[in-house]
Amino acid sequence: MTRLQRSDAVLVVIDLQERLMPVIHDAAAVTRNVDILIRGARVLDIPLLVTEQYVKGLGPTIEPLRRALEETSGYTPIEKATFSAWGVGEFVTSLRQLRRKQVLVAGVETHVCVYQTVSDLLANGYDVTVIGDAVSSRTLLNRDLGMRRMMADGARLSSAEMALFELLVTSGTEEFREIARLVK
Repeated sequence: MTRLQRSDAVLVVIDLQERLMPVIHDAAAVTRNVDILIRGARVLDIPLLVTEQYVKGLGPTIEPLRRALEETSGYTPIEKATFSAWGVGEFVTSLRQLRRKQVLVAGVETHVCVYQTVSDLLANGYDVTVIGDAVSSRTLLNRDLGMRRMMADGARLSSAEMALFELLVTSGTEEFREIARLVK
């Protein structure tokens, strides 16, 4: 595995939805870190894909993140009924069309939709980095079990700030100043 390269990276944001987030462990911190990732991806010109699980029951992506998406890249979620985003043809097609092999993953729930998506991405040859401070579950135990399983299966672990600076590479640029403002 190589370090993250912005020319080969894509951000996948999984299921941060209105009726799910109120019961998620440390939801405020997860929301803040996903917001930083979304805005940082725009600064670094990294494409992103957003999924929503069973919108009729769980509602759309939470408003602060919808706003960040609308301001940066557009809010065009991919609805899914399968736990893994890989189970949705639109997701697979969209990801393949990007022709990028490094997938940064954020979202909920770590032990269900995030884990199953990461497992399928790894099985299909993608280099997956889980953004540890941008994923969670209803319980800390399930979050931790999901994280352990993904790492054991071959995913890498990072944080929102670590990943953005790894993708940035150089300080002293306008991009650096924008990223620095986001993470403060």
